[in-house]
This record gives sequence, C-alpha cells and structure tokens, in this order.
Amino acid sequence: MVRSVSPQQAHDLISRGEVEVIDVREPNEWSTGHLAGARLVPLAKFRANPKAALPRDGVVFVCAAGMRSETAARLAASSGLTKVYNLSGGTRGWVKAGLPLVHDLSVAV
Repeated sequence: MVRSVSPQQAHDLISRGEVEVIDVREPNEWSTGHLAGARLVPLAKFRANPKAALPRDGVVFVCAAGMRSETAARLAASSGLTKVYNLSGGTRGWVKAGLPLVHDLSVAV
C-alpha cells in the first residue's frame, strides 16, 4: 500500500533515517534542485527494473508534482515493499513548505 505524505511528514521520515529517497524525475529536472540525500532513478529506468532500484523497504518517491512518483510507488508496492511513500506535491510542494533543495550536480543513476 502506498501512503501519500506531506512535505513535513516526508522530512520527518528522512530525518529519522526511516526511508531512502528516490527521485524519479529526469536528469535535467534533478539539476534544478533535489532533496538532500536523494537518489536519481528516472521513471523509465525504474519501470524497466523496479527491484534493482529498491535496496530496502522504506522508500519515499519524489517527482516534480507527485504524479510520476505515485506511479513509481505503486510499482514498488507491487514488488513487495510495504513501507512505500509518495511525496504529495513533489519538489514543488517541498519548496512551498519552506524546505530546502540542494543543487549539487552529481547524478546517481
């Protein structure tokens, strides 16, 4: 089951080390800013082999607005994960909530 979480709820999960953050946007979107500690796995790559991108249970999926991440989260749940979260509002909602994005250019695909 996929749980939608607010930016603040996601921040709390991340701060407690309970989840990994997977950003399913494209590299050009990633370079405009992403959540600290996130790992970039574009949705097309994730769709091709979800299990390869899921090293552990406890994942928050992120995209720009929450639609692509919802798709990825459903794939993860169908792959057997039980602690699956979708960041409601995506990075846009994260910024609106006053939370920071980082702008390093490293891309971990």
